[in-house]
Amino acid sequence: MIHIEPTGAPCGAVVTGIDLTQPLDADSLTRLRRAWLEHHVLIYPDQSLEPPQFEAFVEQFGPIADDPYIKPLPGQKRIAAIQRRADETGAIFADVWHADWSFKEVPPSGTFLYGITIPPQGGDTLFCNEQMAAAAMPDELRARVRDLVGIHSARKAYSRTGGKYADYKGSMQVATSDDADAEVTHDILRQHPESGAEGLFAGSYLLDVIGLSEDAAAEIIAEVNAWVQRPEFVYAHKWAPDMLVQWDNRAVLHKATGGFEGYDRLLHRLTIEDDPRYHVSAA
Repeated sequence: MIHIEPTGAPCGAVVTGIDLTQPLDADSLTRLRRAWLEHHVLIYPDQSLEPPQFEAFVEQFGPIADDPYIKPLPGQKRIAAIQRRADETGAIFADVWHADWSFKEVPPSGTFLYGITIPPQGGDTLFCNEQMAAAAMPDELRARVRDLVGIHSARKAYSRTGGKYADYKGSMQVATSDDADAEVTHDILRQHPESGAEGLFAGSYLLDVIGLSEDAAAEIIAEVNAWVQRPEFVYAHKWAPDMLVQWDNRAVLHKATGGFEGYDRLLHRLTIEDDPRYHVSAA
């Protein structure tokens, strides 16, 4: 029987009593999706998943999307590796707060990360609850951001010219592109596309604000990002081998952390499109 236990942190719940190698029946899938909408991060410990089983589980939540800037593993069409060798000394990949692919017109609904080689220390993934942050926002800040529309772009990360990863030398299979210079817009304070809950939508891909000067936009972006990243909205997830984590990219920001120097680290990643055909009503 499926058991869902909240972490007691600002987001997250641990799911046990389930074998992810087996297809989910309709009731179980609906229950998990509603728990995902409620807790934003679901943690499945002690799961033994080969790549085809990983893909099959993920596809029950939505169509798997092609990663625009990370190449898939050799021999795989869609699974990407989040990895770092023990001898690497450069910056940690994805060590800034972000929502995956918020630079797309319709950002993905979720990301799934499966732990394979996990160091004995460090490497936590941090999540901040943007819906909790929106609910707790001071009235003055809410009034200032209520009608603002943000401009998101991948150019500071993945542009061929000047992007953070343009000269990346680590073990990640990063592919920069001129496409990274494109821009899309999203409300800074917006409704969740599935649950309707109000949340902030910020992170490192938010680069500008329509109608504001460069300085004013930079100021409000910094203020919003500082607010959502406050400790009272953050859950620090500790990994274990054979652990799968799925997060709602529409409700949380996340970032990688270091602290595992001298150890290999490897996780497999899949991301799904936000397809309304898979949506459910909130519990």
